[in-house]
Parts: sequence; C-alpha cells; structure tokens
Amino acid sequence: MIREATVADMPQVWGLIQELADFERLSDAVTGTLESLTEHLGGHFYCFVCVDGESVIGYCLGFKTYSTFRTQPGLWLEDLYVTPSKRGLGHGKALLQHLLDWCAREGHGRLEWSVLDWNVDAIGFYRQMGATPLPDWRICRVSF
Repeated sequence: MIREATVADMPQVWGLIQELADFERLSDAVTGTLESLTEHLGGHFYCFVCVDGESVIGYCLGFKTYSTFRTQPGLWLEDLYVTPSKRGLGHGKALLQHLLDWCAREGHGRLEWSVLDWNVDAIGFYRQMGATPLPDWRICRVSF
C-alpha cells in the first residue's frame, strides 16, 4: 500500500535513509537527525511510503521546484528507495507511479531526479518508467 507519510512513519523512513546512504556509499554524508526530518515533513518536503503490514518498506521523498521555461511548478525527487529484501516485487514501480500520478494531479510540469552513473539497475528501471536520462546533467525527467 502506498500512502502519504505521517510523523509516526519518520523513524522507519529515517532507517531507510540510512540504508540508502550505505547503498550509495555515502554513509559519512548523513549528518541530519530523525528530529529534524520529522520537523520538516510537510513543510519542506513531501513523502510517500510503501507499507507492508506495519512496516515501511520503501519511500519516495521530494520537494517543489519551478521551471521558468514551462512556467510551472515541478517536483525534485530526492530519494526513491525500497529495502533490498522487498525489491523486485513492484514496490519501487508502485511508489514512482504514485508520485507521477500525484504530480500530474497537482499540476506539476515535470518530475526530475538524479541517478548515480554506476547504478545501471536504477537507470534501466527509470527508462522503463518513461524517464529520459539527460547525460549532460545526469538528471532524469518525466514531463507532463
């Protein structure tokens, strides 16, 4: 099930953020806190979670942007993550599709994100979802 994250979800989301940092070989870059993440929910970022029973097994988190060329708001997808034991079951696709649908309903002109160039699995997944990797920028974009 995909739903908007609540304050009660933030401890599990924080744990997944730390998993993501380990995966991306960036654990040393994590300097934030659960308290700060919780405080900023809804005001500074949007977060949707994928829930299996009582467990948050994945999340996507983003914040608003603006395109002067399109003169429309957009969303920057900061993280899309599913815990490794739950991958390959469609949860990542469901999260991204939920976010794409949400962006379209909100009137956003685009959803953008970056992907590490060595993460070929993610790049392939994003292409399957309709994204076009922009090689000069290393940013993926889905336009509405």
